[in-house]
Amino acid sequence: MLEDYLGKKVVVKVDRPLGSRHPIYNYIYPLNYGYIPGTIAADGEEIDAYILGESISLDEYEGSVIGIIHRKNDVEDKLIVSNNVYSLEEIQKLVHFQEQYFDTEIIMTKDSL
Repeated sequence: MLEDYLGKKVVVKVDRPLGSRHPIYNYIYPLNYGYIPGTIAADGEEIDAYILGESISLDEYEGSVIGIIHRKNDVEDKLIVSNNVYSLEEIQKLVHFQEQYFDTEIIMTKDSL
């Protein structure tokens, strides 16, 4: 369960660095985005993760899982990884570029499940 990742340290392999172009939808990533190697998500691929708080393009990042984006109309939930603290509203703004196309809720603590 993704909820088990909340508060845990993870290493994210970045496959869509800050400033890169999405291969299909042609938008530019305003943050680093990648996956957790060795994991399997509901879509059969590795678990995806947004990296917040880094202003340069990265290849890899180690940080804590500060939240989960649960997509109510898609099988692919996302982790939110950072070494900083963000409010719910700040996270919503930072991931809006991609999450605006989905019906989502952001889970930030196990208590919010």
